Amino acid sequence: MRVLHSQASGFSEQLAELLDRESETAQGVEDVVSGIIHRIRAEGDKALLELTRQFDRLDIHSANALELTQDRVEEIVKTVDPEVSAALAAASQRIREYHEREVNTSWRHTAEDGTVLGQKITPLDRVGVYVPGGKAAYPSSVMMTAIPASVAGVDEVMMVVPTPDGEINSAVVLAATLSGVDRIFTIGGAQAVAALAYGTETIPAVDKIVGPGNIYVATAKKQVFGKVGIDMIAGPSEVTLICDDNANPDWVAMDLFAQAEHDELAQSIVITDSAELVDKIQASVERLLPTMERQEIIEAALEAQGAIILVPTLEDAAMISNSIAPEHLELMVADPELLNQRIKHAGAIFMGRYSAESLGDYCAGPNHVLPTAGTARFSSPLGVYDYQKRSSIIFASQSGADEMAKIASVLARCEGLTAHARSAEYRLKSDL
Repeated sequence: MRVLHSQASGFSEQLAELLDRESETAQGVEDVVSGIIHRIRAEGDKALLELTRQFDRLDIHSANALELTQDRVEEIVKTVDPEVSAALAAASQRIREYHEREVNTSWRHTAEDGTVLGQKITPLDRVGVYVPGGKAAYPSSVMMTAIPASVAGVDEVMMVVPTPDGEINSAVVLAATLSGVDRIFTIGGAQAVAALAYGTETIPAVDKIVGPGNIYVATAKKQVFGKVGIDMIAGPSEVTLICDDNANPDWVAMDLFAQAEHDELAQSIVITDSAELVDKIQASVERLLPTMERQEIIEAALEAQGAIILVPTLEDAAMISNSIAPEHLELMVADPELLNQRIKHAGAIFMGRYSAESLGDYCAGPNHVLPTAGTARFSSPLGVYDYQKRSSIIFASQSGADEMAKIASVLARCEGLTAHARSAEYRLKSDL
C-alpha cells in the first residue's frame, strides 16, 4: 500500500487522484442496455423469455414459470443449512428492530387563525428489489433492501434474482421470506430492471427499484429513473479507518482486506497520526495477505486504490475523512465519541475498536446500502423513509385564507400571473 504524508508537497493532488472514482461506462453498455429496455417495453414477456435464455441459459417457454410458487419457496427453504438459517433469522430481527425506529408518521399543526398545515406519510404501493444471483449471492442484501420496505408498509415487495443455469441460492430465498418479500421472479440483468420499471404481461410495474447489481443493472437503473424511483447508483465499495497509536495492526489489516476482497475496484484507506503504526500495518498486511482466499483480488485493490495517510493529529484525520466522505468510516481510536463530533460526511460510522465494518454488513441493524464515491456529502443510507412519500396538507380557515390571499395576490401579480392573483383574491372576506 502506498503511504501519503498530509504535510508533504503535492498531497492534495495525490489525494484527489486517489479519490478519482469516476468510472466511464464501458463502451457500448449504454447502447446495449437501451436496446434491452426498448425490447422489454415493445415485446414484454416474449423479450423477457428470450433474454433469459440468452444470458441465464434457461430454456423457459412460459413467463409464469419465471415466478417461484409458494410450494417451491417452501421446498427451497427446507434445504438451508440450520446454522445459516439461525443466523439469517437473528440478523433479520436486528435489522427489523433498527428500522422500526425510522418510521415517519403523519403530523398536523393548527395555526392561530385556524388554518391546519401538516404532512401525510404514505408507503409506496409496489417496490422491486434486485438481488444478484448465481455464484454472487447476497442474502444480506435481500434483508437490507426488503425489510425497510416491509416496515414502511409497502403493499407489495417483489424480488428479482437471476438463476443462471437454474442455480437457485436457498439462503437468498429464505432471506426473502424472512424479509417480507411477496413475490420472487427468477430473472436478472437489465431486462429485469426494465420489466420492473415498465411491466410486462406477467411482471407488474413497480414504483421504485432498489438493490445492487453489475454495470448493466446499474446502467439500466439510471436509464429507467424518472419512470420509477431508484435507491442510488452505487459505485465500488470503500472504507476509511482513522486509527491512533493503540490500534491493533492485525485488526486494521483485516478490516482493509474485508473491504478489498469485494473486487479489484474496492477502496481501503487508513488515516493515522502514528508513524509507528504505519510500519506495523504494512507488516501485518504483508504477513496476513498470503492467508487470504481472495488474495489476488485484495492485493490488486490495495495496490490500485489503497493508501495509508500519515497526519499530524486526529483532527487532521477527521478533516481529510470529511473530504473523502467515505461509504464506511471506522474510528479505531481511544475516544471515538470525541472524534465523531468532527465527522460531517460518512455513510456509516463504526465507533470504537470492536465495531468492525463487517458487523454492519450483516447484522448490526443499520442498513448496509450506503452512498459511495463521496456522495455521503449529500446522501444517506437506505432506510424506511426511502419507501415512504410525503404529501403536504393545507386546510385553510376563512380567516387564514383572507390573510394569505393578500400576500399571494401581491406576489402573483409581481410574477405576472393574474389568474393566480384572482384565484387568491376570490377568497378575500370582502368577496365572500
